[in-house]
Amino acid sequence: MPLLESFLDPSSVSLKICGVTMRIDAERLVALGVDALGVNFWPKSKRYLDPENAGWLRDLAGRILRVGVFVNADAGLPLRMVREGLLDVVQLHGDETPEDALPYQVAGVPFFKAIGVKTMEDLAHAADFGARAILLDAHAPGIYGGTGETFDWNSALDFKALHPELPIILAGGIVPDNAELAAGTVKPAALDIASGAEVSPGIKDFEKVSALLAALNR
Repeated sequence: MPLLESFLDPSSVSLKICGVTMRIDAERLVALGVDALGVNFWPKSKRYLDPENAGWLRDLAGRILRVGVFVNADAGLPLRMVREGLLDVVQLHGDETPEDALPYQVAGVPFFKAIGVKTMEDLAHAADFGARAILLDAHAPGIYGGTGETFDWNSALDFKALHPELPIILAGGIVPDNAELAAGTVKPAALDIASGAEVSPGIKDFEKVSALLAALNR
């Protein structure tokens, strides 16, 4: 899958804008050259999109990497959305175990595993999931991301040293003012940004998106 391979290519830092809720915002992200978008299908999220209203994602196929964010979900819905051409990648953003990831491996569906990082102990089993990439986010029990809080990036560097073969997506409190520092310090495959690129939850701020792209020399 060229879009996924390009997104995870370590030679440059890609940009994923998460929490997209509207077709018009998605189209603007495509026009700006953003690499990936995330759509949150967790009903308790401030950025929730009902899967029944997500048909417009199909029209973006091949133009931007489409990532569906799920929290402790039964695999049936994510796998169906991939089969129906709505998503390219599944992002497991809850308390899933490596066993919960098996249906995606069996189906040959690429997935990212997000982990809230408080200490290195949180990352002890990250490599066991068989994920295409590990998304490192701030520790946020019960909220599962989108808090605007950073975490100690030294944990990301330590994880990279232990697992150089596993791409990292860095999230948590990244905004235009610290994106260049985040990219240069951690050198992840991608930055993942929700609250740092919006006017309000689910509504994107395109001045911020442009500033984020500029911070990544894009």
